[in-house]
Amino acid sequence: MVTISFADRDTEKRALAFLLGRFSGHVLQSGEHLVPEAAFEALAQQDIPFIQTEKTNRQVRQGRQEMQ
Repeated sequence: MVTISFADRDTEKRALAFLLGRFSGHVLQSGEHLVPEAAFEALAQQDIPFIQTEKTNRQVRQGRQEMQ
């Protein structure tokens, strides 16, 4: 999983509309998004810019974040 963010709210809305239903992910309290690495290529194919802020091995289980 990787943590990504978007430059502005309009881009974020466009990305979320595309990603929902295609990939699992979570919104962090910081406003960043935790998504699988496979989402990168999908966002690029849709020409949706994003910023990778962190690569992580966090997993989200039953609504809480756990570190591996």
